[in-house]
Amino acid sequence: TDSDTPTLPKKKKKFFNVFKLARHVLENLGQTIIPDLGSLESQNDFRTPEFEEFNGKSDSLFFNDGQRRIDFVLVYEDESRKETSKKGTNEKQRRKRQAYESNLICHGLQLEATRSVLDDKLVFVKVHAPWEVLCTYAEIMHIKLPLKPNDLKNRSSAFGTLNWFTKVLSVDESIIKPEQEFFTAPFEKNRMNDFYIVDRDAFFNPATRSRIVYFILSRVKYQLINNVSKFGINRLVNSGIYKAAFPLHDCKFRRQSEDPSCPNERYLLYREWAHPRSIYKKQPLDLIRKYYGEKIGIYFAWLGYYTQMLLLAAVVGVACFLYGYLNQDNCTWSKEVCHPDIGGKIIMCPQCDRLCPFWKLNITCESSKKLCIFDSFGTLVFAVFMGVWVTLFLEFWKRRQAELEYEWDTVELQQEEQARPEYEARCTHVVINEITQEEERIPFTAWGKCIRITLCASAVFFWILLIIASVIGIIVYRLSVFIVFSAKLPKNINGTDPIQKYLTPQTATSITASIISFIIIMILNTIYEKVAIMITNFELPRTQTDYENSLTMKMFLFQFVNYYSSCFYIAFFKGKFVGYPGDPVYWLGKYRNEECDPGGCLLELTTQLTIIMGGKAIWNNIQEVLLPWIMNLIGRFHRVSRSEKITPRWEQDYHLQPMGKLGLFYEYLEMIIQFGFVTLFVASFPLAPLLALVNNILEIRVDAWKLTTQFRRLVPEKAQDIGAWQPIMQGIAILAVVTNAMIIAFTSDMIPRLVYYWSFSVPPYGDHTSYTMEGYINNTLSIFKVVDFKNKSKGNPYSELGNHTTCRYRDFRYPPGHPQEYKHNIYYWHVIAAKLAFIIVMEHIIYSVKFFISYAIPDVSKRTKSKIQREKYLTQKLLHENHLKDMTKNMGVIAERMIEAVDNNLRPKLE
Repeated sequence: TDSDTPTLPKKKKKFFNVFKLARHVLENLGQTIIPDLGSLESQNDFRTPEFEEFNGKSDSLFFNDGQRRIDFVLVYEDESRKETSKKGTNEKQRRKRQAYESNLICHGLQLEATRSVLDDKLVFVKVHAPWEVLCTYAEIMHIKLPLKPNDLKNRSSAFGTLNWFTKVLSVDESIIKPEQEFFTAPFEKNRMNDFYIVDRDAFFNPATRSRIVYFILSRVKYQLINNVSKFGINRLVNSGIYKAAFPLHDCKFRRQSEDPSCPNERYLLYREWAHPRSIYKKQPLDLIRKYYGEKIGIYFAWLGYYTQMLLLAAVVGVACFLYGYLNQDNCTWSKEVCHPDIGGKIIMCPQCDRLCPFWKLNITCESSKKLCIFDSFGTLVFAVFMGVWVTLFLEFWKRRQAELEYEWDTVELQQEEQARPEYEARCTHVVINEITQEEERIPFTAWGKCIRITLCASAVFFWILLIIASVIGIIVYRLSVFIVFSAKLPKNINGTDPIQKYLTPQTATSITASIISFIIIMILNTIYEKVAIMITNFELPRTQTDYENSLTMKMFLFQFVNYYSSCFYIAFFKGKFVGYPGDPVYWLGKYRNEECDPGGCLLELTTQLTIIMGGKAIWNNIQEVLLPWIMNLIGRFHRVSRSEKITPRWEQDYHLQPMGKLGLFYEYLEMIIQFGFVTLFVASFPLAPLLALVNNILEIRVDAWKLTTQFRRLVPEKAQDIGAWQPIMQGIAILAVVTNAMIIAFTSDMIPRLVYYWSFSVPPYGDHTSYTMEGYINNTLSIFKVVDFKNKSKGNPYSELGNHTTCRYRDFRYPPGHPQEYKHNIYYWHVIAAKLAFIIVMEHIIYSVKFFISYAIPDVSKRTKSKIQREKYLTQKLLHENHLKDMTKNMGVIAERMIEAVDNNLRPKLE
């Protein structure tokens, strides 16, 4: 022991010291040094940052000494210069900030403060992490860093014969040079010699440095009250003690930096990615990942791949649309509707009580022509194709994602994710871990967790009910306004007013209801975003991934009901439960149920999808582009009017817009909602993939422009995949098969037409000698006797169409005078059987193809899997060899010292 050392003989003492040194070296192996906390607010010996004047270098990314790089910037308003009377509050805020900054210094960070050039009340605290701090926290955060250059990652193009074409679409490698690839391993300080450290200043790139500093900023304490710690930069910003906290952009986006040490990555991203002239080029994903981190890189990789796959769907969708458009003149049932001797002589029953008139079938002539475009055989082919397409997209994306994991070195991303600071602050209950049998702290007991989950689920369920209530309100609006439009709009077609051809009561009701539905959707969406964040904060997930996944499920569940409920109503409920004119079904005992046009509700569903998809795209672009641009423009105008002084890089970035706490969460949500429209209801709107393709091409560049020019730089984050959005897309893909099969079966008139063509146009049910669609309209409209109207409809005030004893309505029922009058006829049961058979057959065929494709296409390609295994083997071999070399070297040194000590001890005796 150390206490025995002084009692040793002098000649043996030196020999023992050699072993003592070796023992201390071995004890220190594997240990991670975590700095002490330092002073809290209750203490007075604060360590404050040094104040320096701005040196006039607007592009500088360094402290005034030109050596220490700025890794993060904190901004606050000097309380002593505030024009306010709240001196007590200002003093408390000042002491909290001083305690926080003092603790940052105690953690090893270096701070330098500079007053604003334009507003002397603002102070910018620049944060620099020195080498020792970076190494310490790189080990704590399990950051993987380079071991040696990697010669395995040779990326070969799948389109070798089209190199000339792909070269045009690719980014010029002379402008954005390819990144050098390395073998990597989690950093360890005691094995620093194993890592590829050519230049200490470049070993940790700016994104990694910012991530490490943000990790520290999020966990440093600033106040301790009743053994409860308050910590983290996020809480300080939310409470107004700091106005902002952000990493720096590296230069201006319009021109290169004058500083020779600046890599000008922002300028390159703007020029080759965000600029409109690069809209046809591939995205520089490696540079995006390097500058913004893997989390943003994987988003743009997914969005780009989704857009590429949409190109195939859009081509097939346009082909199906053109097929319907070119064949609309051959649509026999539409010709019958428009024919003056057929549709012009068919008198339809009133669609509402009291005010609705009798009407002629041919007033729906134009809508029937448009319906022929969408309700054709091409729609069936396209629905089957999209069921296969969505599976191909998801499976091939998994393979692409695996490639990115290999290329971006996130294959073995550390699974032990750090707990969120908000979670750690609430850990007051002590429990025994079942695995380690050690004590650990949790924020609440099992009973408390059940209560929180119950309350959160109840809140989400309440808001979903609120959406359903709004949908019911829209339905009531439809029923009420249809009566008004039926009374006000023209009853006859005179051919002189073109508006009369298109503005029927059904069309006017559908368009106005869709617009109002869209407005309500956007209002509820804005409110629920805040509610969902409050609910998730109350739920208190442990890690940031858990937090985002929980919020994702809540938001998507709400958005699913919010955006799709009106479409589900039109597709599967409207016109399905209306009864017949003599015995109609009423909503709430007051409002008569809506009926579809004689051609069905498919055209109305198409109108609803067009308005919601188009309106959502326009609204999102206004929100994403115009609002930040206008805010920055106003800020620039205000600053220019005050001063023409040169401003530093940190002050320029401060006046950009903050991205928001959830980063690209809303971008993902927007695209997944669009993905739902493209897949769930595509049978009614083959042009949906084309609209989505055009929107996404613009969306990529708009998001790139927004991130590069209008927003502060985000804190880089690691990500292995797109998270909870992947299972959500898989769920949508499965549901899409059912919805499209049911749209074709129950919303369109394809099945009734096929049943008529093959069974009821020829004997024994029909009078034609060969299969034909002639007589289809007459066969699908049942007859009703006017004298059988109930009291609400008997007193119809409209007599423009003459006195008629019968009228027609859309259903398959026996005529008056039949033994089973007004009961469903044999045609109805044939159609129902055919619809059910079609759904079962179509679902089984598509699901079988989907499962076969999923099985046949592995999630990770054989080539990528071999690369991963090969790199892992070589990395382990490299580390093992280096470890053996170090151990051999150390043991050799120890052996030499031991021999020397023994030799020195024995030589006098021999002499």
